[in-house]
Amino acid sequence: MNRTLPLALAAIVVATATVAATAAIGGPAAEPDKAATPDALRWGPCPKDPVAPGLDQLECSTLDVPLDYRDPDGRQVEIAISRLASKKPSQRRGVLLTDPGGPGATGLDFPGVLATTGLPQKVMDSYDVIGFDPRGVGRSTPVTCDLTKEQRARGNFPPYAHSAADVAREATNARKIAKQCATSETSWMLPHTTTANTARDMDRIRAALGERKLSYLGHSYGTYLGAVYTTLFPKRSDRIVLDSNVGPKGYDVTAMRLFGRGLEDRFPDFAKFAVAHPEYKLGTTPKQVRAKFFALAKRLDKKPAHGMDGTMFRAVTFGSLYSDGSMPHLAEVWRALDTNQTPPPEPQVPNAENFMSLRFYVVCGDTRWPDSVRDYQRNVAVDRLRYPMLGASTASVGPCAFWPDERVEPPVRIGDRGPSNVLLLQNERDPGSPLVGAQKLRRAFGNRATLVTADQGGHGIYPWGRNTCVNDSATTFLTTGERPKRDLACAAVPAK
Repeated sequence: MNRTLPLALAAIVVATATVAATAAIGGPAAEPDKAATPDALRWGPCPKDPVAPGLDQLECSTLDVPLDYRDPDGRQVEIAISRLASKKPSQRRGVLLTDPGGPGATGLDFPGVLATTGLPQKVMDSYDVIGFDPRGVGRSTPVTCDLTKEQRARGNFPPYAHSAADVAREATNARKIAKQCATSETSWMLPHTTTANTARDMDRIRAALGERKLSYLGHSYGTYLGAVYTTLFPKRSDRIVLDSNVGPKGYDVTAMRLFGRGLEDRFPDFAKFAVAHPEYKLGTTPKQVRAKFFALAKRLDKKPAHGMDGTMFRAVTFGSLYSDGSMPHLAEVWRALDTNQTPPPEPQVPNAENFMSLRFYVVCGDTRWPDSVRDYQRNVAVDRLRYPMLGASTASVGPCAFWPDERVEPPVRIGDRGPSNVLLLQNERDPGSPLVGAQKLRRAFGNRATLVTADQGGHGIYPWGRNTCVNDSATTFLTTGERPKRDLACAAVPAK
């Protein structure tokens, strides 16, 4: 789950020749099966933060980890860690490390968020629930691209491209951001701020806690991070739960384009909601609601109003469909724009500059993206027809096209080597991580994984949803180790 922006982007490409590289810096071939030697973590009160109230019930510490795992005694970066300790030591199994998504989202307060939004008590009794800000994020050593207010406001989506010329114009902006990242004061972190190194940091956290194994609950981009961790460290992985899965390659250029499909898959749920609530006056049939979307987008493309252009309108629509609970807000936004009124404000992203900068570091650094503007022009032409609601935005060019060539290592290839200890949870109509990603990850894991799907929409299931079929599967696995004997399809829950 990404609690800060509607998109969570990461990028990786499958590479087959990874064993030799990972053996030198922390991977399956380099994983000694021995007890951890805990570092001297000093726990104390977490910092006060008005936008992260979940920190109040946690204790915090920091851990130094290598910037470059090929040089473990070289320059270090700091990782901020939090803990919600089990109050029943006799029932405690170990530690459950958590990640809310991103890349770029803070996870330090996430154990507190989980505790107050439905994580079952039996899970909290079984584990010390651990949160952390990944390298480059928040209270860990942070990165920057020196993004301007305007660049931050552009958000995760490139502008909707109506023509090849639009893509070419956006390439100029994308090139500028890439240069800013490569010349910022934290550019020394650029080659080493990757999903694989964050996974290695997780194993350092495990060792510092004195645990032989690590259980994990990851959402959205956190599913890819968890998949990389359990691939690099299969013998140190205990019970791995991945919720709202982005697929075995993370958010590469292909996955970025799938956000267009995600909106198409999810939008019928909102159209049904709008028809059932005639007070918003958005249409009396799903077809009319869809037509209203295109009419508003076209009007705002030509003439932005109330601080919102067509691209932002599409992004707000997309992000609001992450949760059924956001549909009334989205309907209010639409009604206001349709009647030329000021729409209700959108929630602001704390530390937006760091969020966006870290996103670029990881997304662009994990893999090589196409560097020809023509490739993006062709992709836009295809996706404008294939996914007309959003495709001409998500297929367009971004800073990754102009990223520095240096790569420390090839991507991690997710495969089926390791214990059968992975549970995948997935909504069928997830805008942020479409079902096809979970199905591909399930195939990549082979017998290591079991997939539980739910006939519902939205991004993020456990522990917030009402679907007891999904929730019980996850809770049972975390507390007993028992998974469904085969892939499981959970029926829709009747509306209240």
